[in-house]
Amino acid sequence: MNGSDDMPRIRDIAQVCKSKNAGPFLVTIDVLFEDAAVYRQVKATGVLNAALFARLYGVPEEKVLFTPYDAALAFKATLPRLVPAGDFGDTDVYGAQQHAPLLEVEIPLNA
Repeated sequence: MNGSDDMPRIRDIAQVCKSKNAGPFLVTIDVLFEDAAVYRQVKATGVLNAALFARLYGVPEEKVLFTPYDAALAFKATLPRLVPAGDFGDTDVYGAQQHAPLLEVEIPLNA
């Protein structure tokens, strides 16, 4: 726990945090938890939401499809890519590095 108030970050508590293309114009980011109790705590904080993804990725909130998926202990966000896959200026053609900003998000879990 390296947060400002010893709050865990996504990188500390999620078993998987990954991104991938959802076609050439969209990217999907998945955050999965192994422990159901931790997933429920994270969900209860409300920190992971469409507004957070919009802010982190510089896209309008109404363009973010955000879904908590209880059966998989997961959160999924699909959002527009700022540069289409393979287009001039694209630095991540597979969308595989787009999850990085999310790793630093602090989650205020109960002690």
